[in-house]
Amino acid sequence: MKKDTLIIGAGLSGLTVAWKLKQIPGHSILLLEQSDRAGGAISSHAESGYIAEGGPHGFLDNCLESQTLLRETGLDKECLKAPLSQFVRYVCMDATLRLIPQSPLKILAAPLISPLAKLRVAGDFFKKPLQGEPTVGEWVKYRFGKALLPYVDAVFTGTYAGDLERLVIDGVMPGVRKIEQEHGSVIYGLLKKMKAGKKAKQPGKKKGLPAMTSFPTGMGRLAERLYENLSNDEIHRNCPATRISRNSNGWEVTTAETTYSCRNLVLALPVNASLSLLANSVTAAPVATIPEARIVTIAMGFGQEAHIPPGFGYLAPEREQRFCLGALFSSNMFPGRAPKDHILLEALIGGRRHPERLELDDDTLIQKAVQDLQQLLNLPQPPEYARVLRSPWGIPQLEKGYPALLKWRNTIMKEEKGLYVTGFGWEGIGLNDMIKTAFRVSEAIRQGEQDDGEDNAEVKKVYF
Repeated sequence: MKKDTLIIGAGLSGLTVAWKLKQIPGHSILLLEQSDRAGGAISSHAESGYIAEGGPHGFLDNCLESQTLLRETGLDKECLKAPLSQFVRYVCMDATLRLIPQSPLKILAAPLISPLAKLRVAGDFFKKPLQGEPTVGEWVKYRFGKALLPYVDAVFTGTYAGDLERLVIDGVMPGVRKIEQEHGSVIYGLLKKMKAGKKAKQPGKKKGLPAMTSFPTGMGRLAERLYENLSNDEIHRNCPATRISRNSNGWEVTTAETTYSCRNLVLALPVNASLSLLANSVTAAPVATIPEARIVTIAMGFGQEAHIPPGFGYLAPEREQRFCLGALFSSNMFPGRAPKDHILLEALIGGRRHPERLELDDDTLIQKAVQDLQQLLNLPQPPEYARVLRSPWGIPQLEKGYPALLKWRNTIMKEEKGLYVTGFGWEGIGLNDMIKTAFRVSEAIRQGEQDDGEDNAEVKKVYF
C-alpha cells in the first residue's frame, strides 16, 4: 500500500498534520496509531456529573495556528474561554496561598519578595551572559537572585512537572537565552523587543492577556473533532509501527501485519518514541532517550460546605514539601465541570522529583491529597466523589543534552528527504507548540520542501 504521506501517531500533532494535508486535493494520507484511541495525551473523563482531564486542561488563545485550527474545524463556535485577566493563580509559600498577579508591573509591586531582593533583580542589567548549558535554577540565581527561585520553581512545576535544577534554560526558554546572548541584559532585551513589537503589527496577535480555552465536554472534543475528519481508510488504530526504512521512492513503514510505502513520513510522536524508531534508520542521535516526568490527576468533588478562592488554582514549589504539586480549581474555570452546588478540584501528584508517589494505591493517593488540600483550602468534609486518573504518557524533560538533540533532529530532517519529525517534546510540550509545528510540517509537505525545524527562538510569555 503506497501513500503520499504516512503519519505515525494519532495524538494532537498527527491529527493536526492529517487535517491540514487533507486540504491538498488528491493527496493521500494514512495515519497509524498503536492504541485503540486517537488523541494521545488528551484524555477527558466524564463521570457522576463531573468532567476532569487526565491530560492537558486547555490551551491559551494567543497562538495564530491554534486560532486557525479552531476556525477551520468549527470548534471556535463551541469553545469555552477563561480569561487570565479575570482569573488569578496562587503559589503556595510558607503554607499559605499567595495571589500572583499576571502583569509584570503588578508582580514587581506585590510584596512577594523583599525590597532588597527586588533590587537584586535589577542586577540583570550588569550581568554578562552565563556560559555553558546552565540549569534553570543556576541561570535564574545568576541573573536575578535566589529570591525568585520558588516562584520559578512553581512555573516549571506547572508546565513540565519538572525540576528546575535539571531542566536547562537553553531547552525550556531558548528565546530568552538568545536575548541574553545578544543584549547581555535580559530585561533590557525584552524591553527592546516589546518596543519593536508595538510598532510591528502581528497577525492574529491579541492585545492584553490571553484566555485559557477548552470545550463543554473537555479537551477530548478537540481530538474527537479532528478524528471525525478521517475515513476508516485513512487511520488504522491498534497498528503500531515496528520499523522504518528508506527505499528508492521514499520510506517504508513496517507493522506486525504489513509494510506500507510513502513519499513523505511524519513521525508525530513523543521524543523517546521517535528516537526508538529512528535508531537504525538515520545518523545516530546524541542520546538514546531523554527523561520523562509522570503525574497522576486526582479529581475530587465537594459539596456546598466546601469553599475555594477565585481563580485557576495553585502551584507549590518543592521547598514547601507538599504532597500535591498543586491543584486546579476546575469548576471555577469552566461551567459544567461539576454538578449544581458542587465544586471540582483536580490535584496533581508525582512529577520529576517524586515518581515514587505514583506507586501508591488509589485510596492512599486520595487520602494524602485530601489531607494536603485541607491544610490550604476550606474543605471541611471529605470529597463526595474522587477518581484517580493515571495517564500512560510521560512529560518529556528538556534537560542537559536536549539542545544538542534538537539540533540533531533538525539536521536529519534536512538530510533525509521526505522525513518530518514533530510531536510531544520537540520544540515544546504545550498544545499550542504542537499545533504550531504541525502546521509548519504540513506546509512544508504541501510545498514539497524539507522542514529544517524552527530556530526555536520565540520568546514565550510566562503565565502562572
